[in-house]
Amino acid sequence: MLVHICCSVDSHYFLQKLREEYPDEKLTGFFYDPNIHPYSEYQLRLLDVKRSCKMLGIPLIEGEYDTEGWLKAVRGLEHEPEKGARCSVCFDRRFEVTAQKAQSLGEVRFTSTLLTSPKKSLKQLQSAGESLAEKYGLTFLAPDYRKVSGTQEQNRMAKEDALYRQDYCGCLFGLTMQREQQKRLADELFVPISRQIQPESIESRIALYEKRWEYETRSIPHKIIKQRFLNWRLKEGLLRIQKRVVPAHFLPYSTLKSGYSRGKIEYHIDQIHYMNRDEVRFITLAYYNQLCGSSYNSLKELIFSPPPFETELQIRRIIEPEFYSLSAVLIVDEIPTKKIEILCKSETYSDVREVLLRLPKQA
Repeated sequence: MLVHICCSVDSHYFLQKLREEYPDEKLTGFFYDPNIHPYSEYQLRLLDVKRSCKMLGIPLIEGEYDTEGWLKAVRGLEHEPEKGARCSVCFDRRFEVTAQKAQSLGEVRFTSTLLTSPKKSLKQLQSAGESLAEKYGLTFLAPDYRKVSGTQEQNRMAKEDALYRQDYCGCLFGLTMQREQQKRLADELFVPISRQIQPESIESRIALYEKRWEYETRSIPHKIIKQRFLNWRLKEGLLRIQKRVVPAHFLPYSTLKSGYSRGKIEYHIDQIHYMNRDEVRFITLAYYNQLCGSSYNSLKELIFSPPPFETELQIRRIIEPEFYSLSAVLIVDEIPTKKIEILCKSETYSDVREVLLRLPKQA
C-alpha cells in the first residue's frame, strides 16, 4: 500500500494505525507536497518525516517538488478559504500523482495521512481519492482515525516523540490569510539578502532538528524546551548622506519609532558616534572588525556575508550594554559629517522558539 504523507504529526499516528488494521500489508511512504511554501519549510517537514519513518521502519519515497506546476493548477483560487476550491484542486493534484506512483510500483491500494488532519474535510478527501482510484484502477482507503479520541492520541504521540508541529497547512495563500487573521507577521516568508539565519526562522528550526537527529544517532541525552523571547525582523534599511545612498549594515534589533529619521552626528564616546535624534548609533567597519575579530574589506562584503546572528548580538551588547536596547546601530565605512537620513522599517514582537538542550549523561 502506498501512503501519501503530508507531515510527520499526521503520518506518525496514521501509519501505526494502518499497521494495526492491515498487519499483512507492506506500507511505503510517499512524500509529495509541492504545495508547501517556502522551500525551507518543505525541507523541514521532509526532515521530520524521514525521522518518523526511520523510527517506524517504513520505507520512504520523495516525490518531485513541482511547485510551479502546483501554482499553475491553483491559479485564480489564491483567495479561496481553507477547505474551499483551492484545497480541492490541491488534494486532486497530490492524490493523482500518488495514484500514478502507486500504479507504477504495482500497488493496488493507496491512501493519505491527510485523512487524520483536523483541518481537512474527511468527506472532501474521500471524494477526491475515490474518484482518482477509479480512474487508475486502484482502491483508495479512507479510514477515519480521528474518531474515538483519535486526534487526542495523535497529539499525545506527536508530543511523546517530539515531532515538528507546524502551525499552518502549507501553502503560501493559506499562510498569508492565517497570519492576516492572527494579525501576526508572516516571518516564515522572510529571508534576508545576507542569508543570515534569523531567530525562530525555518532555517533555524532545520539546524535544530538536524542537531537533534545527530544527538539521537550518537545516543546523547537531550531535550527540546520552549522559550518566549523578543523577536525581530528588518523589512527595509537605507542610509542617505546628503540625499546620496551609501552602504550601511544594520545590527540586529535596530528600530526607529516611525521607521524614518534624519539628523546629524552630535558627539562620540570612544568609537561610538551618536546621532542627535532617535537614539541612533554609528560605528565604523574598522571598529566592527575589531569587535568581531573579522576582516571585512567592504560594507558590501559584510552586508552579503555577515557573521552569525548570535555574534552580532554580542557586538551589539558591547555598543549597547542593556539587553533590552532597541536603538538603531549602523555600521558604515566612515562616520558621516553631513546631513543624515535613515529608513529603518523593522518589527519587534513576542515569539516562542524551541531550544535544544544537551543533558548530562546519567551515571
